[in-house]
Amino acid sequence: MALRFYNTLTQQVEPFAPLHDNVVRMYTCGPTVYNFVHIGNLRTFTFQDILRRWLRARGYQLDHVMNITDVEDKIIRNAAAEHKSIAEYTAVYTQAFLDDSAALRLERPERMVKATDHIDDMAVAIEKLRDLGFTYLSDGSVYYRIANFPTYGKLSHNDFSGIRSGARVDVDEYDKADARDFVLWKTQKDGEPAWQTPLGAGRPGWHIECSVMAMKYLGQTLDIHTGGVDLIFPHHENEIAQSEALTGKPFVRFWLHAEHLSIDSQKMSKSLGNFYTLRDLLAMGYTPEVIRYQLAAVPYRKKLNFTFDGLKAAATSIDRLRNYKLRLETAKLPDGVNEKLIERTAAATKAFDEALDDDLNTAEALAAAFEYVRDTNTAMDAGEFLSGNTTAALEFLERFDSVFDVLKKSPYANVSDALFDADVEAKIAERTVAKKSKDFARADQIRRDLLEMGVIIEDTKEGVRWKRS
Repeated sequence: MALRFYNTLTQQVEPFAPLHDNVVRMYTCGPTVYNFVHIGNLRTFTFQDILRRWLRARGYQLDHVMNITDVEDKIIRNAAAEHKSIAEYTAVYTQAFLDDSAALRLERPERMVKATDHIDDMAVAIEKLRDLGFTYLSDGSVYYRIANFPTYGKLSHNDFSGIRSGARVDVDEYDKADARDFVLWKTQKDGEPAWQTPLGAGRPGWHIECSVMAMKYLGQTLDIHTGGVDLIFPHHENEIAQSEALTGKPFVRFWLHAEHLSIDSQKMSKSLGNFYTLRDLLAMGYTPEVIRYQLAAVPYRKKLNFTFDGLKAAATSIDRLRNYKLRLETAKLPDGVNEKLIERTAAATKAFDEALDDDLNTAEALAAAFEYVRDTNTAMDAGEFLSGNTTAALEFLERFDSVFDVLKKSPYANVSDALFDADVEAKIAERTVAKKSKDFARADQIRRDLLEMGVIIEDTKEGVRWKRS
């Protein structure tokens, strides 16, 4: 059967193919860089990574754009509280997100774009919406009049027939399914940062950012737009209203949304003490591949109950796969080829592929892999697995890992000490103290440790500089 996805817009599973050529034009709502991303966010980003990898495995090329939201309400509040500029404040958490993504083996999209680099584009889009009659001005800010977009609600499937005319919201995010005119351009308030545009001094609202960046790089109609279910309303609903008002064309063909993650069957919350970032889990001794496995094991449209027992089970599963691969590579097997096992490998590959073709059913794909491992291990024990069967079995494992990417061990002995910029800076500071204390053996050891972690340090007149190799 053809590759197919559940489309939130139509509420149906539909066969998928790109609109143009062989290139999938895909947009991902990336992080809002006001803090470290938590594992609920990373569940969504892991789903998007599996999607990327499977599209490519199916022969498609990718033009994938992910935004970095680096201006919005929380960022402005937090930056002001720390007496930093927006750029200074968001740079820390942007880099942290990139570090987390690399640790979790998430492929980098073809383009990662920052909202603050596209303010002028947003102002132009807002002016066009004004000229088309979709906006109005209130207290210096520009609002989108949703009553002028008759199909508002078609993504969230909410009935907004009783829209209250003139009811509007000034904040970037709101929870209730209450259709209100939303802000496109916020006029500058006392003490707030602002950009000078023909709209006046101010900044864009959150929703216009994604519409503008998506269409700037991917065109008026996208093949796929992804995000978490929490973004369906209002964010993605508002993206459709803005974009289709601007172009008169469908904005996105396939909307794919990942479900929520809970912790031990409870909502993740700081107040409950069950709020975790990737760094928290690494500090507990869990490896990135174990975390990635658990995040990917449950199909993206099902709620994931994230547990520490689940992490232990993931570690056991990965060990089983690694041990199987080692056995294939090192076992002394009888010569020849068992044709039945060639057929078994082909059947396993077919089952694996069909599972992922079926709206990325990762649970069924994993089941296909482990059933194959069980059957071929049994065949090896019985002396029926011959040397000529090894290549096909290893190719199956390679196909599996091209998507799940959990077989390679982390290159670091202690991941939590090795991955992130803050940790690098701490080690460099420790080395500086060692040199001042004339403990040159310790200073040299720290340099070697950093080099093994892929970090090169240089002593200059201006101080120590470092870079990743």
